[in-house]
Amino acid sequence: MTGACAPALGGSAFAAPGDAEAGRALFAAKQCGRCHRPPGEPGIGPALDVLRRPQGEMELAGRLWNHVPAMAASLAQDGFEWPRIGAGEMADLMAYLLGDAARDPAPDLFKGQVTLLRKGCLKCHSLRREGGPVKPDLAERRADYESAAAWAATMWTHTPRMAAMARQQGLSYPRFVGDEMANLIGLLRSASRTAPQGSGPASR
Repeated sequence: MTGACAPALGGSAFAAPGDAEAGRALFAAKQCGRCHRPPGEPGIGPALDVLRRPQGEMELAGRLWNHVPAMAASLAQDGFEWPRIGAGEMADLMAYLLGDAARDPAPDLFKGQVTLLRKGCLKCHSLRREGGPVKPDLAERRADYESAAAWAATMWTHTPRMAAMARQQGLSYPRFVGDEMANLIGLLRSASRTAPQGSGPASR
């Protein structure tokens, strides 16, 4: 793998633009404001203005990833179910939170490979049949990488269980900063498009 950069992630033809007003309504409907309050009002989670600021979509996806374990634990403690958010809803929510694909850098595939290894992803997952036993292979999840919203929605659905499994196995939950998420997903997108024939569709 070289240090070449891949095309910017936000340019996918599969990515429908989000609607910020719909995202505002979703933020209210999912009761996100119960924890994320306006500045000056007490809340359990980061204040709304901390969440809602100009940022790259993949940067925002990384922040959501980092936020999941604490949020899942808090909701479970208070007896609330984990909110379901589909890809279309996630696109709207990210638009409301000022996620902008143009702010994400073009992924660096070499740095993405470094991130994959340093975060310990292959302790559980496999990439091109190398790594851990968790299925499906990361190279077989092409649809999950076609947009930041698609990835964030997939992550949002599965990461609470992943965080719980990491705790049970004594593994550190990986956290992402800066362009790490953009580089990692750029690598996985590239791998999914060059996956060997016959690897089969992802089994959910």
